[in-house]
Amino acid sequence: MKLQKILSRFLKLHKKEIDLSLDRIKHLCKKLGNPQDKINTISFVGTNGKNSTIQASYSILKEAGIKCNVYTSPHIQKINERFVFNNQQLKDEELASLFEEVEKINDNKPITFFEILTACFFYKAAQYPKNLNLVEAGLFHRFDATNILKNNMASVITSISKDHLDWLPENERTIDKIIYEKTSKLLNSNIIVAKQNTISTMEKIKKTIGENKSNKYYFDEDFSYSFRENEFFYYEDKFGGLKLPKPNILGQYQLENISTAIALLRILDLDIKDIHIKDGIQKINNIARLQKIESGKLKNLVKDNLFLISGDHNEDGARVLNEYLESLDCRKHIIIGMMKNKDHKKYISFFKDIASITTVDIKSQPNAISGIDLKEKFKNISHVNHKKSIEEAIKAVDLGKGDLVLITGSLYLCSEVLDLN
Repeated sequence: MKLQKILSRFLKLHKKEIDLSLDRIKHLCKKLGNPQDKINTISFVGTNGKNSTIQASYSILKEAGIKCNVYTSPHIQKINERFVFNNQQLKDEELASLFEEVEKINDNKPITFFEILTACFFYKAAQYPKNLNLVEAGLFHRFDATNILKNNMASVITSISKDHLDWLPENERTIDKIIYEKTSKLLNSNIIVAKQNTISTMEKIKKTIGENKSNKYYFDEDFSYSFRENEFFYYEDKFGGLKLPKPNILGQYQLENISTAIALLRILDLDIKDIHIKDGIQKINNIARLQKIESGKLKNLVKDNLFLISGDHNEDGARVLNEYLESLDCRKHIIIGMMKNKDHKKYISFFKDIASITTVDIKSQPNAISGIDLKEKFKNISHVNHKKSIEEAIKAVDLGKGDLVLITGSLYLCSEVLDLN
């Protein structure tokens, strides 16, 4: 397949998956005419909630008739998911053509996979100068390929916690360092800070961005939400309050992400009407983030029971995922696969009152921990099993009426579920 061949060539351009520097992408974008300087961009940084906040923002913007380009990572099933222009994913042939054009201009110079993809996005986005660009940072932000913009409309800081620690020196694997890497080089425009896990994290963010001359807006100070009725939640900021319907995505923590998106769009004065918000939050497309699987081959194995997938893989993700599980009155079964570089014991420790845990391999990922080794990591937990495949794991669950099956631990594992289903 043509597209896959190009992607294989991209992967070979640099010996490292990640090499924290802005030199290579700046050099390539200069050869492309510095397209990043010609677009209207909102930047999203953080550990958890970036994609969900982008998808909520995007859904509302579409309802308002605003044309968007959207750049997110990683993709779940197809690379096309990362490249949305004029509110449409690029088709395979369009994406291949874009890649080939940038590949030719790059002229085989060393550049990482993420960097050249980011350059491709900027290059294509510049062809739609009136569109609004929603851009998700990759690893950290200070030396991330998305951080070559000269200006933007706003930066959104979602929840920050410990993750990707293996990319930091051992003596710098702290929340302070992560906050610095993600927020110290934000542009001077508007900064919207989402709800954080602790008061301490919020205060450290405030200190880090203290000298930034942006207009700053903080959750609980400048915008907030409350959940008072089963079918509604309430959003409030300086522009007034909104009584909003429950969104179409699960988890109360998603109300935090949606509230951040609403704050962003109201602050920017984009002529977003209340009806756009109400309709938009009921049409959010949020793949593999507490996603309910309604049909398919694997769903048939679960029968009438609730079947969820969620690619959470760090302690903050586990915490909010367990909060959702605890809100349900049923037996819960977890099927889990993870990457080697994650804190496996810490992740699973957040889940309480789980009827069974089954570990599996993530077959598509050579850097995943094997299901056998993951089971060994969980040896002090009762009711832990191992199965070779996702299908075998589901079949082995002792399902009772009204039980829940959750597959979690990695977005890559969720991708395999969706492919199999």
